[in-house]
Order: sequence, then C-alpha cells, then structure tokens
Amino acid sequence: MASNRLAPEAPSVPDRHDTETFGYGSRRADEGPWEEWNPTAESIRPARGRHRVTKQRGGGLARSSTVLGVGVIAAVGAGGMASANSSKPPVSISLPDLPSVGSLFDDSADAAPDEDEGSATALSSVGVTTADTEQGTSGAGEVLRNRIMAQAEQQQAQIEAKALADAEAAAAKKADEAAAKAQKEAEAKAAAAKKKAEEEAARKAEEARLAELARQYTLPTSSYTISSSFGQAGAMWSSGYHTGLDFAAPTGTLIKAVHSGTITEAGWAGSYGYRTILTLDDGTELWYCHQSSISVNVGQKVTTGDVIGRVGATGNVTGPHLHFEVHTDGQAGGIDPMAWLRSKGLNP
Repeated sequence: MASNRLAPEAPSVPDRHDTETFGYGSRRADEGPWEEWNPTAESIRPARGRHRVTKQRGGGLARSSTVLGVGVIAAVGAGGMASANSSKPPVSISLPDLPSVGSLFDDSADAAPDEDEGSATALSSVGVTTADTEQGTSGAGEVLRNRIMAQAEQQQAQIEAKALADAEAAAAKKADEAAAKAQKEAEAKAAAAKKKAEEEAARKAEEARLAELARQYTLPTSSYTISSSFGQAGAMWSSGYHTGLDFAAPTGTLIKAVHSGTITEAGWAGSYGYRTILTLDDGTELWYCHQSSISVNVGQKVTTGDVIGRVGATGNVTGPHLHFEVHTDGQAGGIDPMAWLRSKGLNP
C-alpha cells in the first residue's frame, strides 16, 4: 500500500524539551526536544506511490484518541448490530470516560493523578441487558408454551369427551339392539308357545271330536286286510283305476253300517255284484259291493254298527272282499274312502 513521504524532522534543540507526559507520567526519548521547524512546500509535498502516516507528535495523545475512537466505533457498531439482529439478545456495552483532549494539554503540574486516569462512569449502555432479555424471552416462551399446552389439553379433553360420548352411544345402541333382540326372541318364543298351545288345543279338540265321531262311526268290517287302495291303476277296472278301498276278508264276514242313515239301494249291480247303498243324513253315499248276501231293504233306517250284509266274491272280482266306495255331493267317481274314514276318527 502506498504512503506519503516522510516529512523532514525538525532540528533538535538540546536545551529545550516538552515536560508534558501526555498521561504517561515520564519523558520519552522519542518526544524531543526539537528545534523550531518551519515547513516549506517541498517538505510537505506528499511522496507519490507511498503513503505512510507521519509519526504524530505526542504519541500518548494519538494512542488515547485511537482507543477512544475504537471504543466509540465498537459501541455504535454493537448497538447497530444489536438493533438489527432481533434474534440475538442485545448486549450492554459500557466504556469508561476517557480524559478530555484539553486535559492532555493541561500544563498544570498540580493536577491530581486520578484526574488523568479518567472517570469510571459508563459512557453509554446500548440495548437492554442479557438477563433482562433472557427473562423476557423466557417469559414469552413460557406463555407460548402454556398456551400450546392449554390448547393441547383442551383438544385432548375434547377428543376424550367425544370418544367417551361415542363409546356411550355405541354401548347404548348395543344395549338397545340387545334389548330389541331379546324382546324379539321373547315375542317369537311367546308366539311359538302360543302357536304350540293352540295347535295342542286344536289337536285335543280334534281328538275329542274324532273320539265322539268314532262313537258315531265304525269301520265297515272286521278281520280284514287292505288289498287295494283308491286310485290304483289297472286293466281289471273299467274306469282304468280303482275307485274304492278293498277290505279282503273271508266270505260271510259281517258288513256293518258305518253311520246311521237310510238304505237307498240293495240288489244286483253288474260288475259290482250284490251292492247296498247307504245314504247318510248329509247326502253322502256309501257303496258296499261284491256281497255274498244283503240283510236290509231299500228305505230302511239303520244306525251305526247295524249289519247290512256279508262279504262275498260276486261281480268282477278275483277273491272274496268288500269293495267300499264313498260319493259326496253326487260325484260319480267318488273320493278316497281311506281319507274319509280317517276324517271320521277311524283308522282302517
């Protein structure tokens, strides 16, 4: 780096020296004495390409000024940095008061030594102290933390309350469903029990009715075997199927009136052989066919169990048996005699 050319030193004056110490307390060899020096244009012309700070007269003043300037700059810079950087807490900077420049040139030899040393009073305090900042930051952080924790606790309480409400609702719903299911099962059981009771009552009533009818009705013969049933197909029957119920029994076995009624026919009937027709009070006709003999006459009133003839093998037969038919409402083809007899409480 270029600096100014050094100025020529002034001639030394042996019999004179500056007695001022500039705050250092003793005379230094490089502070004089000097002879009176009159600068010229040549002597103060700066040297090109070279820049050097001329040694200042009175080195103590230069150094004190330098310390003061550096301290002020440091204080101002620190204050600016503290105010610019909000993320870091400002730091208090205190500098002692330095002696005034005038006191450095005070020729009074009686000045007290403590006046040269300066005052301990702080020049300035930039910003707030670190403790205050830490306390403020800690307080703000604690407030924020407490607020966050309060919000978290409130949210947690809300979540727990909602979960509790959901659990209670689910439990209530489950209890309602269980109660409804139990009620439905109870109703179903009650309905089943009622139905069973009704069925049992109906069965007993039917048994009683059939028992009463059984006392009013009887089977057409005894000591028999069912050899052919109603609707059985075969070429031996002119209609192509069997129209009655065959009770196979020995010839001469008694034939009885199933129920009370009136004899409306008694005699020969072609393929039926000797036939007797008993008409009941409700109009139902009972046909007794293939008899070996007839014991009643047309128009005769009979009651349940009265003998009306005997088993035989007359007409179109393969052996002795009673061919029994039931005709209701004037039906020519007749109905199943087995079902009709059972409806009357009889079990062939």
